[in-house]
Amino acid sequence: MGHRLSILACTVAFLALAFSTSAGEVIDRIVATVNGHVILLSDWEDSLRYEAFSSGRPLDRLTVDDRKAALDRLIDQELLREQLSSESAHSSAEEVAERVAEIRKQYPSAETELGWRALLDSSRLTEEGIKSRVAVELDLMRLVDARLRPAITIDSKSIESYYNQELVPQVLQSGGKQLPLAEVSTKIRELLTQKKMNQLLTAWLQNLRAGSEIHAEPPSAGVGSGVR
Repeated sequence: MGHRLSILACTVAFLALAFSTSAGEVIDRIVATVNGHVILLSDWEDSLRYEAFSSGRPLDRLTVDDRKAALDRLIDQELLREQLSSESAHSSAEEVAERVAEIRKQYPSAETELGWRALLDSSRLTEEGIKSRVAVELDLMRLVDARLRPAITIDSKSIESYYNQELVPQVLQSGGKQLPLAEVSTKIRELLTQKKMNQLLTAWLQNLRAGSEIHAEPPSAGVGSGVR
């Protein structure tokens, strides 16, 4: 999901948090605060590593815009997480395992446990860390679905219009076989529902941002680019 939302223009001076190690001083920084919740540079870098890994993209191919979008998504996730209640349904271990398996299938070397562990180590990730992030994503997706889907109605006219104006021309252009409307109407309905949900989610997040106290340092070429 997202995976696709970017809104942010507030600026605040970077605050540094330092702690010493035997190898020297390691610096972490606050890159954003959301209603008092702190997002650190290390949180942002961990998110970048996970997003690149889960989407099968090389980390060194991420652009400055990709990094900014990742920080925006962290802010959006925090805003949505605030909407979760103690009664909210949570993802099951089976759902999390299924999603992790999907991520794993992107990497041929991960077919064996030894290869999977080596891949995680080289990406500076852990399986438990991935499971934790997947669980949060699934929980927030469930929240968005429960909040927005009931307000969406897709009528037969909209389905027919999409079929005639978009699906059929695409199929003909690609040389594929045209399927009857009755066979694809369910898939078209869900596609249109997802498009509408994305629109409603954007508006919801805009409202949440407007009613929240958010401070952030806009990412620059030198910030977050040291992720390895």
